[in-house]
Amino acid sequence: MKNLFKIFISAFLFFSTVANAQTSACGSFHRSRCVMDGSKEDGKDFQYSAQSRSGLFTQGSVSKMRCVVYRGMEYRMTVCLEKEVLGDNIQYKIIDAVTKNELFDSAKEDNIKQFEFRCEQTKQLIIEVVIPSGEAKAEKGKPMGAACVGLLIEHKVSERTGFSQY
Repeated sequence: MKNLFKIFISAFLFFSTVANAQTSACGSFHRSRCVMDGSKEDGKDFQYSAQSRSGLFTQGSVSKMRCVVYRGMEYRMTVCLEKEVLGDNIQYKIIDAVTKNELFDSAKEDNIKQFEFRCEQTKQLIIEVVIPSGEAKAEKGKPMGAACVGLLIEHKVSERTGFSQY
């Protein structure tokens, strides 16, 4: 009975570790693969936002996440992916969560991977990432046509311009 219990515990720990490794394979992808560039000298000294995310995506999938942006801040959003598996084809939209107005669509901007904007008022956004269908390549440890995608969100205090308000 003790041996059966030990075998059960060992099997449980093994499968938990394997499942956790597959799930977390993309966990910090945005930190390692999305480029944070800029410095104080060039005025692009953005800081990492904890709202950044990574995930395992398959071709033809759509995923949405909520993000809060704050008044008086500038933001830079960068999308990165495993090009070896999915190619370079990825689209994302930024939508106002309250009004449902589309604020940005990368498909209308030559599928740029990076977008910067200034926030005039605090609001909730929905970021929708679309991975179009295409030719899939196998990747070790992942389902066919599945790859890591990262969304790096950076922010900084906006420079005041014009006259100050009274």
